[in-house]
Amino acid sequence: MTDKDNKRISNQFGCFCSRVLKNEAHNIHSEYAKQREHETSLTELSSDELLELSANDTYFADEHIFKVLDKEIVVVGNELAKALMKLPPEKLEIILLSYFMDMTDAEIGRTLNAIQQTICKRRTSTLKLLRDYLEKEGIQWDDI
Repeated sequence: MTDKDNKRISNQFGCFCSRVLKNEAHNIHSEYAKQREHETSLTELSSDELLELSANDTYFADEHIFKVLDKEIVVVGNELAKALMKLPPEKLEIILLSYFMDMTDAEIGRTLNAIQQTICKRRTSTLKLLRDYLEKEGIQWDDI
């Protein structure tokens, strides 16, 4: 092959490559145009349409933190937390220590410098207060 033939073949190959690239660019632009017909930019949506498409996470929405003896106790459930907030601090401590920290009446008594029987009576009376409050709010005790 002569230099002239090599040059001709090189030009033909270059021309072929250019044609392929132009056709591919045209195909890509056509595909983008089709997509734009079916898609809407988020900036073009109304606030109602955005709200309809959005999702709100509700993690930890019904968790409430109570502090007892410099410890944080997490209570899950809005109604239960609201009922617990109605209790006097000394009764709240006993309920939280008993049911959320799994302490016995004897352990609570030692911690709060009280007699075990006193703790038991306070816990029992506090549970009755909670039951009455929850029933007054329309929540059945068995549901909890």
